[in-house]
Amino acid sequence: MAAIDIRRKHGRTIKDAKAAVERVAKAIAKEYGIGHEWDGNVLSFGRSGVTGTISVAKHDVHIHAELGFLLGALRGVIEREIVKQLDAEFGEE
Repeated sequence: MAAIDIRRKHGRTIKDAKAAVERVAKAIAKEYGIGHEWDGNVLSFGRSGVTGTISVAKHDVHIHAELGFLLGALRGVIEREIVKQLDAEFGEE
């Protein structure tokens, strides 16, 4: 399995950071058909071939995804799309 692991610092409140993560999740969901749901400050997402979480903390956001065999071949493309969405919401790292 291929993994994506990204941390992004932020200077927002947790509420504002969660709203930004929700926008990112919706954009990714639209592009790749990935469902998601919140449990506290952790957004879990998944579909066939991918599962993961986005954890929102006071000073950073942590994205971790496990990609199955087929999506593993697209790891670079998927990771670039996540970074692009994060840059749009949180600014470049």
